[in-house]
Amino acid sequence: MTRTIGVEEELLLVDSDGAPTTKAQVILDAVQDGDGPLVAEFMEEQIETATAPHASLTDLDAAIRAGRAGAQAAANRAGARVAALATSPLPFVGIPMSTRRYLAIGAEFGLTAREQLTCGCHVHVAVADDAEGVAVLDRIGPWLAPLLALSANSPFWQGHDSGYASFRSQVWARWPTTGPTRTFGTPEAYHATVDALLATGTILDPAMIYFDARLSARYPTVEIRVADECLAVGTATLLAGLARGIVETAARAAADGAPLPDAPPELLRAAHWRAGRSGLSGGLVDPRTWRLAPAHDVVGALVEHIRDALVDAGDLDAVTDLLGALWSSGDGASRQRSWAADSGGDLGAVARRAADALLA
Repeated sequence: MTRTIGVEEELLLVDSDGAPTTKAQVILDAVQDGDGPLVAEFMEEQIETATAPHASLTDLDAAIRAGRAGAQAAANRAGARVAALATSPLPFVGIPMSTRRYLAIGAEFGLTAREQLTCGCHVHVAVADDAEGVAVLDRIGPWLAPLLALSANSPFWQGHDSGYASFRSQVWARWPTTGPTRTFGTPEAYHATVDALLATGTILDPAMIYFDARLSARYPTVEIRVADECLAVGTATLLAGLARGIVETAARAAADGAPLPDAPPELLRAAHWRAGRSGLSGGLVDPRTWRLAPAHDVVGALVEHIRDALVDAGDLDAVTDLLGALWSSGDGASRQRSWAADSGGDLGAVARRAADALLA
Protein backbone atom coordinates (compact mmCIF):
# COMPACT_ATOMS: atom_id res chain seq x y z
CA MET A 1 0.00 0.00 0.00
CA THR A 2 1.28 3.47 -0.88
CA ARG A 3 2.31 5.52 2.14
CA THR A 4 0.30 8.67 2.73
CA ILE A 5 1.97 12.05 2.96
CA GLY A 6 0.90 15.38 4.40
CA VAL A 7 2.49 18.82 4.37
CA GLU A 8 2.56 21.59 6.96
CA GLU A 9 3.48 25.05 5.67
CA GLU A 10 4.54 28.03 7.75
CA LEU A 11 3.66 31.17 5.81
CA LEU A 12 4.81 34.77 6.24
CA LEU A 13 2.25 37.55 6.72
CA VAL A 14 3.18 40.83 5.03
CA ASP A 15 1.59 44.21 4.51
CA SER A 16 1.09 46.08 1.24
CA ASP A 17 4.73 47.23 1.32
CA GLY A 18 6.04 43.69 1.81
CA ALA A 19 7.01 44.16 5.46
CA PRO A 20 6.06 41.53 8.05
CA THR A 21 2.79 42.38 9.75
CA THR A 22 1.47 41.23 13.15
CA LYS A 23 -1.92 39.98 12.03
CA ALA A 24 -1.92 36.27 12.94
CA GLN A 25 -4.28 36.53 15.91
CA VAL A 26 -6.63 38.85 14.02
CA ILE A 27 -6.76 36.34 11.18
CA LEU A 28 -7.31 33.35 13.48
CA ASP A 29 -10.10 35.15 15.34
CA ALA A 30 -11.95 35.69 12.06
CA VAL A 31 -11.40 32.33 10.34
CA GLN A 32 -14.39 31.27 8.25
CA ASP A 33 -15.52 27.97 6.76
CA GLY A 34 -13.52 27.39 3.62
CA ASP A 35 -10.33 29.01 4.92
CA GLY A 36 -8.97 25.59 5.74
CA PRO A 37 -7.13 24.47 8.87
CA LEU A 38 -5.19 27.57 9.94
CA VAL A 39 -3.26 27.54 13.20
CA ALA A 40 -0.92 29.85 15.06
CA GLU A 41 2.84 29.60 14.78
CA PHE A 42 5.45 31.12 17.06
CA MET A 43 5.27 34.67 15.70
CA GLU A 44 2.40 37.08 15.09
CA GLU A 45 3.85 37.60 11.59
CA GLN A 46 3.25 34.03 10.42
CA ILE A 47 0.53 31.43 10.16
CA GLU A 48 0.47 27.72 9.48
CA THR A 49 -1.68 25.58 7.23
CA ALA A 50 -1.66 21.81 6.87
CA THR A 51 -3.03 19.25 4.46
CA ALA A 52 -4.76 16.02 5.29
CA PRO A 53 -2.81 12.84 4.46
CA HIS A 54 -2.90 11.92 0.77
CA ALA A 55 -1.69 8.95 -1.26
CA SER A 56 -1.72 10.83 -4.57
CA LEU A 57 0.77 13.59 -5.35
CA THR A 58 -1.86 15.19 -7.57
CA ASP A 59 -4.30 15.33 -4.67
CA LEU A 60 -1.60 16.60 -2.33
CA ASP A 61 -0.67 19.37 -4.75
CA ALA A 62 -4.31 20.46 -4.88
CA ALA A 63 -4.49 20.40 -1.07
CA ILE A 64 -1.36 22.53 -0.71
CA ARG A 65 -2.79 25.00 -3.20
CA ALA A 66 -6.14 25.07 -1.37
CA GLY A 67 -4.38 25.64 1.96
CA ARG A 68 -2.49 28.61 0.59
CA ALA A 69 -5.62 30.02 -1.02
CA GLY A 70 -7.54 29.68 2.24
CA ALA A 71 -4.78 31.39 4.18
CA GLN A 72 -4.78 34.27 1.71
CA ALA A 73 -8.57 34.59 1.85
CA ALA A 74 -8.41 34.86 5.63
CA ALA A 75 -5.49 37.30 5.47
CA ASN A 76 -7.33 39.49 2.97
CA ARG A 77 -10.04 40.18 5.53
CA ALA A 78 -7.37 41.41 7.94
CA GLY A 79 -5.66 43.63 5.38
CA ALA A 80 -2.65 41.34 5.05
CA ARG A 81 -1.03 39.21 2.37
CA VAL A 82 0.58 35.78 2.52
CA ALA A 83 4.03 35.08 1.13
CA ALA A 84 5.67 31.65 0.90
CA LEU A 85 9.05 32.87 2.14
CA ALA A 86 11.30 31.19 4.70
CA THR A 87 12.59 34.53 6.01
CA SER A 88 11.52 38.13 5.56
CA PRO A 89 13.60 40.10 3.04
CA LEU A 90 12.87 43.28 5.02
CA PRO A 91 13.99 44.01 8.60
CA PHE A 92 11.59 42.95 11.33
CA VAL A 93 11.08 42.86 15.07
CA GLY A 94 9.46 39.51 15.84
CA ILE A 95 6.41 39.51 18.11
CA PRO A 96 5.68 36.09 19.70
CA MET A 97 2.09 34.97 19.92
CA SER A 98 0.59 35.70 23.34
CA THR A 99 0.20 32.14 24.53
CA ARG A 100 1.68 30.85 27.78
CA ARG A 101 3.98 28.41 25.95
CA TYR A 102 5.30 30.88 23.40
CA LEU A 103 5.83 33.58 26.01
CA ALA A 104 7.75 31.06 28.12
CA ILE A 105 9.94 30.15 25.15
CA GLY A 106 10.57 33.84 24.51
CA ALA A 107 11.59 34.40 28.11
CA GLU A 108 13.89 31.38 28.24
CA PHE A 109 15.64 31.67 24.88
CA GLY A 110 16.06 35.43 24.53
CA LEU A 111 17.39 36.68 21.20
CA THR A 112 17.24 33.21 19.68
CA ALA A 113 13.49 33.26 20.18
CA ARG A 114 12.99 36.89 19.19
CA GLU A 115 14.73 36.32 15.88
CA GLN A 116 12.82 33.15 15.00
CA LEU A 117 10.64 34.64 12.32
CA THR A 118 11.48 31.70 10.09
CA CYS A 119 9.15 29.53 8.03
CA GLY A 120 9.68 25.84 7.32
CA CYS A 121 7.91 23.18 5.30
CA HIS A 122 7.38 19.91 7.17
CA VAL A 123 6.49 16.65 5.46
CA HIS A 124 4.77 13.81 7.33
CA VAL A 125 5.21 10.33 5.84
CA ALA A 126 3.17 7.46 7.27
CA VAL A 127 4.96 4.60 9.02
CA ALA A 128 3.53 1.40 10.46
CA ASP A 129 4.73 2.01 14.02
CA ASP A 130 7.58 3.45 16.05
CA ALA A 131 9.83 0.51 15.23
CA GLU A 132 9.57 1.18 11.51
CA GLY A 133 9.84 4.90 12.16
CA VAL A 134 13.12 4.58 14.05
CA ALA A 135 14.50 2.20 11.41
CA VAL A 136 13.71 4.91 8.87
CA LEU A 137 15.25 7.71 10.94
CA ASP A 138 18.44 5.68 11.25
CA ARG A 139 18.78 5.49 7.46
CA ILE A 140 17.54 8.73 5.91
CA GLY A 141 20.05 11.25 7.29
CA PRO A 142 22.38 11.28 4.24
CA TRP A 143 19.56 12.35 1.93
CA LEU A 144 18.04 15.18 3.96
CA ALA A 145 20.56 17.87 2.99
CA PRO A 146 19.55 17.67 -0.71
CA LEU A 147 15.95 18.35 0.37
CA LEU A 148 17.12 21.53 2.08
CA ALA A 149 18.98 22.55 -1.08
CA LEU A 150 15.89 21.98 -3.25
CA SER A 151 13.72 24.08 -0.92
CA ALA A 152 16.26 26.86 -0.24
CA ASN A 153 14.22 30.06 -0.08
CA SER A 154 15.73 32.46 2.45
CA PRO A 155 18.66 34.45 1.07
CA PHE A 156 17.82 37.70 2.86
CA TRP A 157 18.03 38.47 6.57
CA GLN A 158 17.15 41.74 8.28
CA GLY A 159 17.36 43.68 5.02
CA HIS A 160 20.65 42.21 3.78
CA ASP A 161 21.75 39.43 1.46
CA SER A 162 23.04 36.78 3.85
CA GLY A 163 25.23 35.03 1.31
CA TYR A 164 23.27 31.85 1.98
CA ALA A 165 20.54 30.21 -0.10
CA SER A 166 18.87 29.17 3.17
CA PHE A 167 19.73 31.50 5.99
CA ARG A 168 16.71 30.10 7.81
CA SER A 169 18.77 26.97 8.35
CA GLN A 170 21.44 29.04 10.11
CA VAL A 171 18.96 30.85 12.34
CA TRP A 172 17.07 27.64 13.11
CA ALA A 173 20.31 25.90 14.12
CA ARG A 174 20.51 28.10 17.24
CA TRP A 175 17.95 25.94 19.05
CA PRO A 176 19.52 23.24 21.25
CA THR A 177 17.90 20.20 19.63
CA THR A 178 18.19 20.96 15.91
CA GLY A 179 20.13 19.09 13.27
CA PRO A 180 21.06 15.51 12.43
CA THR A 181 20.90 12.71 14.99
CA ARG A 182 22.84 9.58 15.78
CA THR A 183 21.38 6.17 15.04
CA PHE A 184 18.97 4.94 17.70
CA GLY A 185 18.39 1.28 16.84
CA THR A 186 15.14 0.89 18.78
CA PRO A 187 12.10 2.97 19.70
CA GLU A 188 13.12 2.65 23.33
CA ALA A 189 16.47 4.28 22.62
CA TYR A 190 14.80 7.07 20.65
CA HIS A 191 12.31 7.84 23.41
CA ALA A 192 15.04 7.58 26.06
CA THR A 193 16.98 10.25 24.15
CA VAL A 194 13.94 12.52 24.12
CA ASP A 195 13.43 11.92 27.85
CA ALA A 196 17.09 12.67 28.54
CA LEU A 197 16.89 15.96 26.63
CA LEU A 198 13.80 16.93 28.61
CA ALA A 199 15.54 15.99 31.85
CA THR A 200 18.32 18.49 31.16
CA GLY A 201 15.81 21.30 31.65
CA THR A 202 17.11 22.89 28.47
CA ILE A 203 13.88 22.52 26.48
CA LEU A 204 10.39 23.16 27.77
CA ASP A 205 8.48 20.23 26.33
CA PRO A 206 8.64 17.39 23.75
CA ALA A 207 7.43 19.73 21.00
CA MET A 208 10.86 21.37 21.17
CA ILE A 209 12.53 18.24 19.77
CA TYR A 210 13.60 19.93 16.54
CA PHE A 211 15.61 17.14 14.90
CA ASP A 212 15.93 17.28 11.09
CA ALA A 213 13.60 14.27 11.15
CA ARG A 214 11.68 12.92 14.11
CA LEU A 215 8.82 10.68 15.11
CA SER A 216 5.70 12.80 15.18
CA ALA A 217 4.16 13.10 18.62
CA ARG A 218 0.68 13.48 17.09
CA TYR A 219 0.54 11.17 14.09
CA PRO A 220 1.94 7.75 13.07
CA THR A 221 4.48 9.42 10.83
CA VAL A 222 8.10 10.32 10.35
CA GLU A 223 8.19 14.11 10.19
CA ILE A 224 10.91 15.54 7.95
CA ARG A 225 11.56 19.11 9.10
CA VAL A 226 14.73 20.10 7.28
CA ALA A 227 13.25 22.21 4.47
CA ASP A 228 12.61 25.90 4.00
CA GLU A 229 9.08 26.99 3.23
CA CYS A 230 8.93 26.56 -0.54
CA LEU A 231 8.31 29.49 -2.85
CA ALA A 232 6.27 27.50 -5.38
CA VAL A 233 3.47 25.02 -4.75
CA GLY A 234 5.20 22.60 -7.12
CA THR A 235 8.39 22.66 -5.04
CA ALA A 236 6.44 21.74 -1.90
CA THR A 237 4.80 18.89 -3.81
CA LEU A 238 8.19 17.77 -5.12
CA LEU A 239 9.60 17.86 -1.61
CA ALA A 240 6.78 15.62 -0.39
CA GLY A 241 7.21 13.14 -3.23
CA LEU A 242 10.94 12.87 -2.60
CA ALA A 243 10.41 12.56 1.15
CA ARG A 244 8.01 9.67 0.64
CA GLY A 245 10.50 7.97 -1.64
CA ILE A 246 13.30 8.42 0.90
CA VAL A 247 11.18 6.98 3.73
CA GLU A 248 9.93 4.04 1.65
CA THR A 249 13.44 3.21 0.45
CA ALA A 250 14.75 3.28 4.02
CA ALA A 251 11.90 1.11 5.29
CA ARG A 252 12.59 -1.47 2.58
CA ALA A 253 16.28 -1.49 3.42
CA ALA A 254 15.48 -2.08 7.09
CA ALA A 255 13.04 -4.88 6.26
CA ASP A 256 15.70 -6.53 4.09
CA GLY A 257 18.26 -6.32 6.88
CA ALA A 258 20.56 -4.02 4.92
CA PRO A 259 23.36 -2.43 6.95
CA LEU A 260 23.01 1.13 8.19
CA PRO A 261 24.66 3.81 6.07
CA ASP A 262 27.99 5.11 7.29
CA ALA A 263 26.85 8.63 8.12
CA PRO A 264 28.65 10.24 11.05
CA PRO A 265 26.68 13.19 12.48
CA GLU A 266 29.70 15.44 11.86
CA LEU A 267 29.50 14.79 8.12
CA LEU A 268 25.73 15.12 8.11
CA ARG A 269 26.05 18.51 9.78
CA ALA A 270 28.63 19.64 7.23
CA ALA A 271 26.41 18.48 4.36
CA HIS A 272 23.47 20.35 5.87
CA TRP A 273 25.54 23.54 6.19
CA ARG A 274 26.69 23.25 2.58
CA ALA A 275 23.12 22.77 1.33
CA GLY A 276 22.01 25.89 3.21
CA ARG A 277 24.92 27.86 1.84
CA SER A 278 24.62 26.80 -1.79
CA GLY A 279 21.07 25.68 -2.50
CA LEU A 280 21.03 24.47 -6.09
CA SER A 281 23.49 27.14 -7.24
CA GLY A 282 26.70 25.46 -6.08
CA GLY A 283 28.10 22.16 -4.95
CA LEU A 284 26.51 19.79 -2.46
CA VAL A 285 28.06 17.04 -0.38
CA ASP A 286 27.44 13.74 -2.17
CA PRO A 287 26.26 11.12 0.37
CA ARG A 288 27.85 8.37 -1.71
CA THR A 289 31.37 9.78 -1.33
CA TRP A 290 31.14 12.58 1.26
CA ARG A 291 32.85 14.81 -1.28
CA LEU A 292 31.65 18.02 -2.91
CA ALA A 293 29.84 17.45 -6.22
CA PRO A 294 27.62 19.50 -8.53
CA ALA A 295 24.11 19.95 -7.12
CA HIS A 296 22.58 18.44 -10.26
CA ASP A 297 24.61 15.25 -9.75
CA VAL A 298 23.67 14.93 -6.08
CA VAL A 299 19.97 15.44 -6.76
CA GLY A 300 20.22 12.93 -9.59
CA ALA A 301 21.81 10.46 -7.18
CA LEU A 302 18.91 11.00 -4.77
CA VAL A 303 16.36 10.23 -7.48
CA GLU A 304 18.31 7.12 -8.49
CA HIS A 305 18.53 6.02 -4.84
CA ILE A 306 14.73 6.12 -4.46
CA ARG A 307 13.76 5.25 -8.04
CA ASP A 308 12.06 1.95 -7.21
CA ALA A 309 9.96 3.61 -4.52
CA LEU A 310 9.01 6.44 -6.89
CA VAL A 311 7.98 3.97 -9.59
CA ASP A 312 5.92 1.86 -7.19
CA ALA A 313 4.08 4.93 -5.86
CA GLY A 314 3.44 6.21 -9.38
CA ASP A 315 5.50 9.32 -8.61
CA LEU A 316 8.45 9.07 -10.98
CA ASP A 317 6.96 11.07 -13.85
CA ALA A 318 5.58 13.77 -11.56
CA VAL A 319 8.87 14.09 -9.66
CA THR A 320 10.82 14.24 -12.92
CA ASP A 321 8.55 16.98 -14.27
CA LEU A 322 8.63 18.98 -11.05
CA LEU A 323 12.40 18.72 -10.86
CA GLY A 324 12.67 19.90 -14.44
CA ALA A 325 10.53 22.93 -13.61
CA LEU A 326 12.69 23.70 -10.57
CA TRP A 327 15.94 23.46 -12.53
CA SER A 328 14.45 25.79 -15.13
CA SER A 329 13.19 28.41 -12.69
CA GLY A 330 15.94 28.12 -10.10
CA ASP A 331 15.48 27.59 -6.39
CA GLY A 332 13.56 30.13 -4.33
CA ALA A 333 16.74 31.88 -3.23
CA SER A 334 17.87 32.42 -6.81
CA ARG A 335 14.47 33.75 -7.79
CA GLN A 336 14.39 36.15 -4.84
CA ARG A 337 17.81 37.49 -5.74
CA SER A 338 16.70 37.93 -9.34
CA TRP A 339 13.63 39.85 -8.21
CA ALA A 340 15.80 42.05 -6.01
CA ALA A 341 18.07 42.83 -8.95
CA ASP A 342 15.08 43.58 -11.19
CA SER A 343 13.74 46.08 -8.64
CA GLY A 344 17.04 47.84 -8.03
CA GLY A 345 17.49 46.26 -4.62
CA ASP A 346 13.95 46.93 -3.33
CA LEU A 347 13.48 44.03 -0.91
CA GLY A 348 9.88 45.02 -0.28
CA ALA A 349 9.27 44.28 -3.94
CA VAL A 350 10.72 40.80 -3.39
CA ALA A 351 8.15 40.06 -0.68
CA ARG A 352 5.35 41.51 -2.79
CA ARG A 353 6.32 39.37 -5.79
CA ALA A 354 6.42 36.30 -3.55
CA ALA A 355 2.89 37.10 -2.38
CA ASP A 356 1.81 37.50 -6.01
CA ALA A 357 3.31 34.06 -6.74
CA LEU A 358 1.67 32.30 -3.77
CA LEU A 359 -0.45 30.00 -5.96
CA ALA A 360 1.90 29.80 -8.95
